[in-house]
Amino acid sequence: MIERKDLGSWMDGAPSEAGHVPGSTWGLPADGPGAVAAAGRRFATLLVDWALASVVSALVFDYESVATLVLFATMNVLLITVFGATPGQFLLRLRVTPVSGRSPMVLRALIRTLLLLLVLPAVIWNRDRQPLHDAVAGTAVVRA
Repeated sequence: MIERKDLGSWMDGAPSEAGHVPGSTWGLPADGPGAVAAAGRRFATLLVDWALASVVSALVFDYESVATLVLFATMNVLLITVFGATPGQFLLRLRVTPVSGRSPMVLRALIRTLLLLLVLPAVIWNRDRQPLHDAVAGTAVVRA
């Protein structure tokens, strides 16, 4: 017979280490500028960026869904490469920063954006509050 203790392990949440500071793997601070951004702020930036792409798509392309997606992807790759942040990230005082590897930022932004468009990598997070698309690209979204 299955007992409660057998089910408790997955119901208790993700495994964590006592005292682990998200981002400490890369030497990022626990709080303040340069600290890993919270999930809520990251989601808000995504909504702002998607809304901006939707408005431009509605004005220029009669809100064609493919055009919206291409605008969103282009905006992400171009603006993260040049400025280190999308309009939504800039508005909410976040930025994308490289944390591992030696790839150029344009390649990081391209990988990050392509995986973000797949959605699933964006919802799988590690203990450092880094979604899979950031982990693969070697980036982290931090407070500016």
